[in-house]
Amino acid sequence: MDYLYTLLKFVVGGSIIVGVTLLVEHADPRYGGILAAAPMITTLAFLFTYSEAGRQATQQLVISTFWFMIPMLLFLLAFWFLMERFSLLLGLGGAYGIWIGATLIMNRIITTV
Repeated sequence: MDYLYTLLKFVVGGSIIVGVTLLVEHADPRYGGILAAAPMITTLAFLFTYSEAGRQATQQLVISTFWFMIPMLLFLLAFWFLMERFSLLLGLGGAYGIWIGATLIMNRIITTV
């Protein structure tokens, strides 16, 4: 295992998280949302997967990412609604519960098709 390469992946991914936080704090949360929703992290995952596992694994990752975006959208909606009524941690917990349930359902759907 190439530890420097693995460290590079962590630094690149972490830099995007820091960038989102800085945009929200110093500019506008909307710009942070654009950066958070941009396909940069998934593109990096696709590139690293392609370089390490090849085209077929990357294609499977792409289609799986597509289907599992549905639970992610449900997580975001649930978190937004739950933040209105509950504390941050309860809202996150509820949103993660919805995400886990939706992910399990989506996994069942795509494995039976």
